[in-house]
Amino acid sequence: MTKLKTLPTMRDRKRYIFFRIHCKRILEYTDMRNAIWNSLLTFLGQEQLALAGVEIIKNMFKKDFGVIRCNHLYVDKVKLSLALIHQIGDDRATFQTLRVSGTIKAGKKKLAI
Repeated sequence: MTKLKTLPTMRDRKRYIFFRIHCKRILEYTDMRNAIWNSLLTFLGQEQLALAGVEIIKNMFKKDFGVIRCNHLYVDKVKLSLALIHQIGDDRATFQTLRVSGTIKAGKKKLAI
């Protein structure tokens, strides 16, 4: 059986949100991931979270920097749900959106990473 490819017009357009976490201690990936997913789930709900196609890119996570991929229609809602996170574990934390880009390469280039 051959696999059918999705036409370019039917594919979801993705955006990459580059963010920085301001916190007193260096966070683990799992702590950051759980905080983001809990915030997205409470703000968007299951249905809109599925439509948004949110994915945290693990290999781009460094001690206070990360990248999230989502659908282009849900960028503002994802950014808002990140802004609603005020605490990770026992520490206060704030998320700062640095840039939204169509590709990881362009975002890294603009941020000089």
